[in-house]
Amino acid sequence: MKIDICNSKGEKLEVYDADNYVWGAENNEDLLHQVVTTQQANQRLGTHSTQTRANVSYSTKKLRPQKGTGNSRQGSARSSIRVGGGVAHGPHPRSYRKRLPKKMKRQALRIALSNKYRSKDVQIIDKITFKKPNTKEVVKVIENLKFNGKTLIIMDSPDINILMSVKNINNVDVQTASMINPLQTLKYPNLLFTKDAVQKIEKIWGEK
Repeated sequence: MKIDICNSKGEKLEVYDADNYVWGAENNEDLLHQVVTTQQANQRLGTHSTQTRANVSYSTKKLRPQKGTGNSRQGSARSSIRVGGGVAHGPHPRSYRKRLPKKMKRQALRIALSNKYRSKDVQIIDKITFKKPNTKEVVKVIENLKFNGKTLIIMDSPDINILMSVKNINNVDVQTASMINPLQTLKYPNLLFTKDAVQKIEKIWGEK
């Protein structure tokens, strides 16, 4: 598979012979959906909690006599039908974690990347490096590549200057190639890879 590589000005530099196993995977919506929803479930904290009537601090004294008042029978101020009482059938801390086979997760990433490439939302740049943090230069690169909406820059390794450069840009984030995942791939309309990042992705998830 041939993919164009351009410079920071958006000018074509060369044609890269990409791994078809990574960038040409057949679409499988069911697998992709299963992996993405699993990722979302694993991100949930599950710390939501409510107090039952056993946890609410109130007097245990009966509110009024059982008979003779003409009113309804009321036993405790902690009842779930009273304001300030315990919550019936409320949520309690739990784990939402799910597990999937490694092969499914790896294939889902290939599918996500391939779908992005087929929809022309992937751009590969030869390199992007700064001697010091420079937000204006990052904005300029994004404009030269004609990206609209959120953009994820994928680097082969962490670069503190790039991280500091995008810190003040709301719709631009940075990720390393080894940490890219299907959910993140789908979250951003535009993916900007460096050539080194593409090669690292193919080394990790390519056909051995």
